[in-house]
Amino acid sequence: MNDSGLGGVGYFWCLRDHRVESGDDVCPAQYRLGPYATADEATRALETVEKRNADWDAEDARWTGEAS
Repeated sequence: MNDSGLGGVGYFWCLRDHRVESGDDVCPAQYRLGPYATADEATRALETVEKRNADWDAEDARWTGEAS
């Protein structure tokens, strides 16, 4: 961890440590997703990313005429 001075900004999902982090005890930015309003939202960060990526892929396909 590093002291990034983020105290109280929110909750993050650490891709390196596979856990929710907050306050001044967070991984460097390159390893975290967030901020999220709650620890529960941070726990579901990878699900959120997967859903957003699927939505964006579908929108890209629609935009380029590849949608069925």
